[in-house]
Amino acid sequence: MKIRTVGRRDRKRRPRRRALTLALTAAVGITGAAVLTGTLPFGSHRPDAHPGAPAPGPSAASSGPAPSPGAPGIGDPLLPDDGNGGYKVRRYTLAFDWRAPRTPFAARATISATATQALSRFNLDFAGNTLHTVTVDGAPATAERDGDELVVTPARPIPQGNPFTVQVAYTADPSQQRQRDDAIRTYGWVPTSDGTVVCAQPNGAKMIFPVNDHPSLRAPVTFRITTPPGLSAVANGRLVERVRRPDGRVRWTYDSEHPVAAQLIQLAIGKFTFVDSTGPRGLPVRDVVPEDLVTDTEDHRSLTSEHLAWLERRLGPYPFRRYGVLVGDTDLPVALETQSLSVVPRAVLLGDRVDAERDLVHELAHQWTGNSVAIRRWSDLWLSEGHARFYERLYSDEHGGVGIEDAMRAAYEQHDQWRHDAGAPAEPTEPTLFKVMRYDGSALVLYALREKVGEETFARIERSWVTKYRGRVAGTRDFVALASEVAGEDLTPFLTPWLYGERTPPMPGHPDWEVDPVQD
Repeated sequence: MKIRTVGRRDRKRRPRRRALTLALTAAVGITGAAVLTGTLPFGSHRPDAHPGAPAPGPSAASSGPAPSPGAPGIGDPLLPDDGNGGYKVRRYTLAFDWRAPRTPFAARATISATATQALSRFNLDFAGNTLHTVTVDGAPATAERDGDELVVTPARPIPQGNPFTVQVAYTADPSQQRQRDDAIRTYGWVPTSDGTVVCAQPNGAKMIFPVNDHPSLRAPVTFRITTPPGLSAVANGRLVERVRRPDGRVRWTYDSEHPVAAQLIQLAIGKFTFVDSTGPRGLPVRDVVPEDLVTDTEDHRSLTSEHLAWLERRLGPYPFRRYGVLVGDTDLPVALETQSLSVVPRAVLLGDRVDAERDLVHELAHQWTGNSVAIRRWSDLWLSEGHARFYERLYSDEHGGVGIEDAMRAAYEQHDQWRHDAGAPAEPTEPTLFKVMRYDGSALVLYALREKVGEETFARIERSWVTKYRGRVAGTRDFVALASEVAGEDLTPFLTPWLYGERTPPMPGHPDWEVDPVQD
């Protein structure tokens, strides 16, 4: 994500939780009616982590470990309830019967997974929306809603190592949004005049579909989006099929082609024009543009091939099979690096070239750092945003913008204040995740590393980083270890105070740089 301003001081929110238990019958089609049985008791407590009796019926796991609940989160210190334990998702298949902006519509999510433990029950991240039915391997399951968790108890336990399929039928609410007091501001569904775009970062995918939502957890996605006549749909990856139904509605099927983290999901609906071109080595580039913005945004959008070539000279081949810019016909203040299809607000592409290129290069750089190389924990966000900011600044330096040394010196002067307000680069709190420290403040760490080891060694570190961990998950320790290996010296004593210290260390090669005093 690209930011330019810093929001108000953050306030940590604690959402009110309530539990809703549903005894659910057989699954329904996307346009079918749901049948619910039983009562709807409300409560205010989280289910016990270790329930008593397992589901009725003989245990399929009698010869293996005793079934137990999957964890309700993967334990990330900043967002501990995000993600879920006990299984690995193999694929999401999402079916959306879109109607109109802010209008609820029928939806179905099919989740193919493999149990990593013997499961008596498991969780999905799922917020809002009207739940209808849940099945596991075709059999009705019991589902309990507890805040942002959907707790699913299958009719029979799932043995460790077994594949299983969950199907959730629900009515999606495309008006759902949440707010943060940092750069994210608004996330979830973002309505446009004739459709929507999705901004799921950091953990808003659960407002879109039931999901295992953490940046380290990725799976391929199939999207099947049905739209009224005259509207188009787009999502991550490749358009597989476009079928017009007898009633005139159109079903669009997309395949993400690569595993994708939930925060990087994109699906957008509107009166779009698809603008095709090619990048380096024939890479397919498809921009998705509201019809009345095609001409006015062309000058800046047409620079994508140059941006790709510039980044490939530094980071190696682009890591996905296609790329494009989705022009957001919204008032969103930020761009977003949704995988293979970055969202860039219309105002950016209608504005100054230097500023527009900063945003375009920033989100494109994320395809290598943050998307292909995923972060291990939220505290590793500096690796994603810091790299994107660094290359944005470097590109701007070479193409008529502020010099990178001037930008980094300005960041250096404010660094102690940012540490005070938002934590050191690798020590954010949940409310300060997307503060300016994770952007210019983290790019400054990379600049300091370059000043320490020299431009040639730094370039080898960077190329090695995105090559070794391409399509994988990595964190701060991995980066420090790899940088040390490439540089031929232990860089831990150098990088540790930059990443974790209370005070900003001296900048190598710039003894005259000074840090401004901290103001409370």
